[in-house]
Amino acid sequence: MRVLWALCGLLLVSAAPASAPVKAMSCDASYPDYCIPPPPPDLNCPDITGRKPFRVRRPDPHGFDRDHDGWGCEPRPKPHALQGAG
Repeated sequence: MRVLWALCGLLLVSAAPASAPVKAMSCDASYPDYCIPPPPPDLNCPDITGRKPFRVRRPDPHGFDRDHDGWGCEPRPKPHALQGAG
């Protein structure tokens, strides 16, 4: 039997023996915009497809909100060019 997890457009497939019970999917309350399961596995922003950034509440077990502003998977600012070098 195969268990399918749909996460923000991401499809994770885990193989389980036919005799193994299938656990009900649970969504972590830290991510109100998406149904993202609690770890394990630990997910990273590239694992999440769909609308980004998205709202994040504490405790944020996957660490999507690096700057702790309540938004996860925000684009990282590009480093500024060095000014006055030389």
